[in-house]
Amino acid sequence: MTEDGHDESDHADGADGGHAHEPEREEFHHDPVGHAEVRAGMTVGELASEYGDAGVGAATLHEAVDIYADMLDDEVTNFVGLAGAMVPTGMRRIVADLIRDGHVDALVTTGANLTHDAIEAIGGKHHHGRSEHPDMTEREHDETLREEGVDRIYNVYLPQEHFALFESHLRDRVFPPLAERDSVSIAELCAELGRANAEVNEAEAIEEGPGIAAAAWEHDVPIYCPAVQDSVLGIQAWIYSQTSGLTLDALGDMTGLNDLAHEADSSGALVVGGGVPKNFVLQTMLVAPDAYDYAVQLTMDPPHTGGLSGATLDEARSWGKLEPAARNVSVYADATITLPLLVAAARERIGE
Repeated sequence: MTEDGHDESDHADGADGGHAHEPEREEFHHDPVGHAEVRAGMTVGELASEYGDAGVGAATLHEAVDIYADMLDDEVTNFVGLAGAMVPTGMRRIVADLIRDGHVDALVTTGANLTHDAIEAIGGKHHHGRSEHPDMTEREHDETLREEGVDRIYNVYLPQEHFALFESHLRDRVFPPLAERDSVSIAELCAELGRANAEVNEAEAIEEGPGIAAAAWEHDVPIYCPAVQDSVLGIQAWIYSQTSGLTLDALGDMTGLNDLAHEADSSGALVVGGGVPKNFVLQTMLVAPDAYDYAVQLTMDPPHTGGLSGATLDEARSWGKLEPAARNVSVYADATITLPLLVAAARERIGE
């Protein structure tokens, strides 16, 4: 008894002698967050496994590796959407190798990525730069670059003479055979670009590899570029069409892409960035009997603005673009960081 006459047992928290009774929880499951272990000599796959013990972005990247490794099964038809400045920032070889190794059945990308891919194939190079100059305002920095004939993509520089080289490449080797036909699809334009890139790359012994379009041409993988007009490639195609018979059929790609989706027994989508490539990949399933069984998205755009680029893949399920039971995850981080980790860890998982 206490001095005020109360029994001390009245204040006991429970029969276990002092521990509060845990409330009934419908959502909570005992699964404590672990702490990732990082050690010298570990592989990328081992690091991704350690991410599985952690939370936030690490956990989603771990899940993405699990899903993407299953997508690399030969029975899965894989559609890849590639937006953003992935070629200028050094991701070109990763995508080309995925194509060569049979892990891409259709690629949807931007005219910009195809432009920069071709520039590297025929001898041009992107260069390390900087996003700002310590002694200049950002405007002064970019005005100086303009005066010097250098284009900036954040912290990557590209000399403008490389665009002149590219334009000559198109006029001399890519457009002429296409202009002899009544009309061509954009996928046929991309295939011709890949053929020409491979031809010049080999003939001139270019140190850098022939790249994405060449790999797709060599392995009969279609490239779709539904917004090709939004690029130097598209501008040059329009200019050439003014004095030739070159005609692009904007709807010509729909049949091949939709046939591929329709015939797939199992399908997966790897979406890098957003915009047109993302939507073009996902909307394909709206006219197919089934939807995607797997999907991985790498983006930095937030979902709460309502825009397509940051929209979750769960949202795509509401449109019927993903199966109700599809395995999917969205990883919100810089794709120049997450794409190499994802691909390396998944390749390690399947023994490549």
